Parts: sequence; structure tokens; C-alpha cells
Amino acid sequence: MARKAPGKSHRKGITLIQLTRMFPDNETAEHWFIAQRWPDGVHCPACGSVNVHERPTRKPLPYRCRDCRKDFSTKTGTLMQGSNLGFQTWAMAIYLFSTNLKGVSSMKLHRDLGVTQKTAWHLAHRIRETWQDNAGTPFSGPVEADETYMGGKMKNMHADKRREARQKPDLGKTIVAGARDRATGAVRGETVEGADKEEPARVHRRSRRSRGRYLHGRGESLPVTPEP
Repeated sequence: MARKAPGKSHRKGITLIQLTRMFPDNETAEHWFIAQRWPDGVHCPACGSVNVHERPTRKPLPYRCRDCRKDFSTKTGTLMQGSNLGFQTWAMAIYLFSTNLKGVSSMKLHRDLGVTQKTAWHLAHRIRETWQDNAGTPFSGPVEADETYMGGKMKNMHADKRREARQKPDLGKTIVAGARDRATGAVRGETVEGADKEEPARVHRRSRRSRGRYLHGRGESLPVTPEP
């Protein structure tokens, strides 16, 4: 019997075994995508009509709208549009991106999914682009924010640069400010020019639109109002 790891090392989610049982083939994976996209039944992505005909041959595309007379598929209007990859491959790729804390390289997708490295690169780019498009949703709860320096390690620097870096910790480093929504756990970050407390506040303002909330960071709470 499998045992849960102690403490925070155990995270709830779907295991690889469960994933393969959920998506044993492309047909099952397609039905899952259909249920997620159209829980109330298939409707036309162009005009929104539910007067849709499903072709028995599924060619040239599986569905045809009887109102606007446009053909479409489950992939139409999504990150999968125009892709010849199967739904099972897309489901596996999205799972890998969602569960890997440090991201997934195109070479890893190439090895894990059995596709070419070029195909894996385009697949990864589409998934990242979709997540970036969804990053505009404003935060709803109180927000935690802080900044950090990202860059090379001091031990890898030349001796002259190392001496200079001891006096100036941000030498050659990029400052990244991040904000976390306490209500949903969503995280957003971006590069900033300075490391003062106003930079995380500006990230916070761009992350939400409601007024009267507070920004938490560095042991203090700051009232923050959105930028006009």
C-alpha cells in the first residue's frame, strides 16, 4: 500500500498511473476535453449556436453549425488548433507542465511523449502562451508580495567581479518582484527596476482591480489602490 510522504512533501493531485487510466487513448481524451469545454453540450465557437450536426465520418471536421454553416472541431479556437497531435498527447503534455515545479524543457517532452524536438518546442510554446494569456485575471484576496535577485552565483564569478559583488549584491543580477493571492494561491511575477517596497506594490496593483485591499510583505501591511 502506498503511503503518503510526511508534511508538505505530499501534494494532492493525479499520479501518472491515474493519468494513463484517465486517458488510455485519443478518443477518451477527446471526450474529456469536450466535457471541459462544453459541459452543457457542444456549441459553435463562432456564433454560439447549439444547432450543431456531428458528422459520422468526422471529415473534414467533426462538427458543422447549421446556423452559420461553419465547420469546427474540439481543437478549434484553443491552443490545440491546427495541431495534428492527438488529444492524449496534449493531455499528457499539459499534465507534465502543471505538475513540474521548475518547468519542462522541449527535450524532456520530446523524450517523454515520443515526438520530435521541434514538435515538442511548439507544443511547449503554445501551453506557455496560453497560461500567459490567462495571467490577466485580477487577484481576489489579500496579496503577499516581495522581490528577489536572480542571476549568477558569486562562486562562478571572476575574482575581480567577486570582490565588487560583495560590496554591491545586485551586480549583474535581475530583480524579480512577485505577488501571491492568499485566496487562490495564484502567483504572478515580473522583472522590475528597483528593490524598494513600491515595486512589489506596483505588481500588486496590476494583479488586481478592487480597492481597499492590503499588500502583505516584509512584516508589514500596506493599503494599495489600483493604478488608473
